[in-house]
Amino acid sequence: MVKIVAQNRRARYDYEILDTVEAGLMLTGQEVKSCRNGNANLAGSYVSFLHGKPVLKGMKIAAYQFASGLESYDPGRDRPLLLSKADVQRLQSASDEKGITIIPLEVRAGKYIKVLLGLGKGKSRFDKRQKIREKEVKKKLHRGEDY
Repeated sequence: MVKIVAQNRRARYDYEILDTVEAGLMLTGQEVKSCRNGNANLAGSYVSFLHGKPVLKGMKIAAYQFASGLESYDPGRDRPLLLSKADVQRLQSASDEKGITIIPLEVRAGKYIKVLLGLGKGKSRFDKRQKIREKEVKKKLHRGEDY
């Protein structure tokens, strides 16, 4: 059974998601326990490449409350992603294109902690407003109100 621990709802609003990839996260033991308790936050996080390897930056995982030795713990540290070579090459070539970014969409906790990455293209203000209008029209039609 897979449980969605954290979601980046703002990403789906700000970006048009073109493709998704599931990647593993390299975490410490206390981070895994904290993540399973739902103490992960994806707001403002993104993926970049460091020496050809994908790294998740800006994801915050709160310290596990029952762990000892928390003096040196950094909740916002860079976390390496675990992907196949083919996926790494595909993501890196896509991120080199103009206007395409790699955004973490959600963190899932099953047997392993995984993150769903999306290749996103930024939406313009017009696109965002148009989407809001479409939602409002759908709501009114669903309620049976005059449009």
